[in-house]
Amino acid sequence: MRTSLLLILSVLLLTSCSEYQKLLKTDDAARKYTVADSLYKAGKLKKSLRLMEQIVPAYRGKPQAEPLMFRYANTFFKLEDFYLSGYQFERFATSYPKSDSLEIASFKSAKSYYELSPKFSLDQSETQTAMEKLQNFLNKFPNSEYRTEANGLVLELRRKLEKKDYEVAKQFLHISDYKAAIDAYSNFISDHPGSIHRPNAYLERMKAAYLLALRSVPSKVEGRLKEAKKHYASFAKYYSDSELKTEADEMLQDIEKRLALQEETAIN
Repeated sequence: MRTSLLLILSVLLLTSCSEYQKLLKTDDAARKYTVADSLYKAGKLKKSLRLMEQIVPAYRGKPQAEPLMFRYANTFFKLEDFYLSGYQFERFATSYPKSDSLEIASFKSAKSYYELSPKFSLDQSETQTAMEKLQNFLNKFPNSEYRTEANGLVLELRRKLEKKDYEVAKQFLHISDYKAAIDAYSNFISDHPGSIHRPNAYLERMKAAYLLALRSVPSKVEGRLKEAKKHYASFAKYYSDSELKTEADEMLQDIEKRLALQEETAIN
């Protein structure tokens, strides 16, 4: 109880600007260590961080360095400076591979990279990095108490990558670049077998092939209509009970009418 009161009093005294500023200017690393710890525990993170930044080099190689470096990384995490928290937690894990805090440090490092993942419409390099970091954590700590959360984060990032690829294909369809759309949808279907966007991707690939046929020179229409019909077969194979089937059936009916006309014209 007495120790707790002393810590509280220490924090209260050092929240005054003058006392805190005086401490920043001293060379008393031990005092800065104690006060930084007290401020950290009291949630005065920015003030604690300034002191820690001054003493981290002084404690390198000493017994106090391990808890200090963990608090240092965790302060960045709590302040949502995820670039630095990811880096510092990785550094901690490398420096203290036998630490009792290794598991949580490794998880928070990976989660920091997850937090840096941008919205799906932007470049997804950081999303790929985050997935790799989280998977490395899961491989290293297969029975971790953070396993469920880590798996959830991986799934969320995977869904983001799926949406990115799906929207790219959809954009090609929107701008009437049908050949690129067909290729993009085919790649999407191949790369994301469990995606929630697969039914739409199958349907929209058929639609792109159908519209490409309609806008083709006469000599290529028949062949491209037949390709569109094949894409219908692929859609129907997996999603015959989908609510999207009505639209697919309507396109198929028109395709068959046009192929019948092509055949009739050829006979005559």
